[in-house]
Amino acid sequence: MAKLVRHAMTESPQTAKPDMNAADAAGLMRQLDVGVIPVAKNGELIGLVTDRDLVLRVIAERKDPDEVMLEAILTKQPVTVTPDTKLADALDTMRENKVRRLPVMKGQELVGILSLGDAAIATASDRKAGETLEKISESRSTKDLSGGPDIGTPGRTRKTGTEG
Repeated sequence: MAKLVRHAMTESPQTAKPDMNAADAAGLMRQLDVGVIPVAKNGELIGLVTDRDLVLRVIAERKDPDEVMLEAILTKQPVTVTPDTKLADALDTMRENKVRRLPVMKGQELVGILSLGDAAIATASDRKAGETLEKISESRSTKDLSGGPDIGTPGRTRKTGTEG
């Protein structure tokens, strides 16, 4: 039997309002030990704010976290899954969209968040989660451009002069 998103997701995630500021979101992430805060208006999910959003859209741009409202930095219309989505399909969705977290929706109601870490823990094989993480994390700046041997091959090890 295939595992479903409902078996791995974090249920009933705390939400923030769009008129909260970035500092509030960071404090909430710290308090809840999470890397994402769903943003809802009148009970409807309007987007997500991640720890990465805070770094790239606030800190790196030297904006005052007390002045930046979540509505200005949130990722609108995030890709979502349902509780009955197969976990493998959710991982495929993460890989295809290069995201590490998916809101879990039951109709219009936010019922959970599925993170790549949640999926890795829930899967019998970490290989699929590892491959997904590799694809999500891949960018021009993280590719090995040296043209040398593959990582982990003997040709990558340094000679120290003590070998025989």
